[in-house]
Amino acid sequence: MSRKLRWGILGCAAIAKRAVIPGLRLSELNEPAAIASRDADKAKQTAEAFGIPVAYGSYEALLADESIDVVYIPLPNHLHREWTLRAAEAGKHILCEKPLALTAAEAAEMVEAAERAGVRLAEAFMYRHHPRYDTIKELIASGAIGKVRGIRSVFTFNNAGDKGNVRFRKAWGGGSIYDVGCYPISVARLLLEQEPEAATVQAFFSPEHDGVDMMASGLLEFPDSVALIFDCGMWAAPRNTLEVLGTDGLIEVPSAFLTPQPGSGNFYLTAGGERREIAVPDVNAYAAQADHLARSILDGTPLRFEPADAVRNMKAIDACLLSARERRRVELES
Repeated sequence: MSRKLRWGILGCAAIAKRAVIPGLRLSELNEPAAIASRDADKAKQTAEAFGIPVAYGSYEALLADESIDVVYIPLPNHLHREWTLRAAEAGKHILCEKPLALTAAEAAEMVEAAERAGVRLAEAFMYRHHPRYDTIKELIASGAIGKVRGIRSVFTFNNAGDKGNVRFRKAWGGGSIYDVGCYPISVARLLLEQEPEAATVQAFFSPEHDGVDMMASGLLEFPDSVALIFDCGMWAAPRNTLEVLGTDGLIEVPSAFLTPQPGSGNFYLTAGGERREIAVPDVNAYAAQADHLARSILDGTPLRFEPADAVRNMKAIDACLLSARERRRVELES
């Protein structure tokens, strides 16, 4: 296998064109080599626009290309399982968009398939690969804010007018918890290094949008009486923030989950009565995500975020969705 891994893109999704393909170009160990769509003309146009050498008119044709090392799957949520299983069977390593699946059971099946095939499987939470989160974890571990008492995080946007959007199809895994609520859930687990014990979520299920949750507000209970309070929405003013509250201080991340523009990835630490800005390097998180996966493939080193982590995140999402639908507190199995 060459030092630069050859990537195939399954689908011409906006996230692939806006962020992942440019990230691959900026990375050290990867190159976009092929793209596929069920519409051959669309694949060809996208390939020409982004300088990708090969375009395929089917996903199957791309998976049959023996020169492709890694497949990126930005398809609608309900297709993640099918094409991850097919990619693993074809011997391709996989970066699959979040959420990995529609349920924890599906996610576990995908992980097992990748393990049987001997391929790497990673969930595309690119924000975790930005160095500011390592800095935040170091500050928490050092006691800079004292003992963590709680986390607050929000991720909302307003796309409600786009009625044909795949996010608004219930059978396709639509809804705000799947689309953006997964981020606050993921970051709380990342920073606390623990799993939630119970979820209580209230949601607005919109009949105008196929009954998906267009807004949700929730409480996740973690061990040691620490809680994540979050909200997520697709029919609300845009917000994208994180606060970690401690007994002696506070960490504030003003743009917590979107890839920071150059110079905008800094965050704030309040401790000892002083609020100061913490500077972090300018890093393209999509490039960092791709290079991390590539190093694991090339060197055989374990992934920092093993695919089992995606199964645990899906367990929390399952509990949140059940709580919202049945309007009750849901305890998670340990």
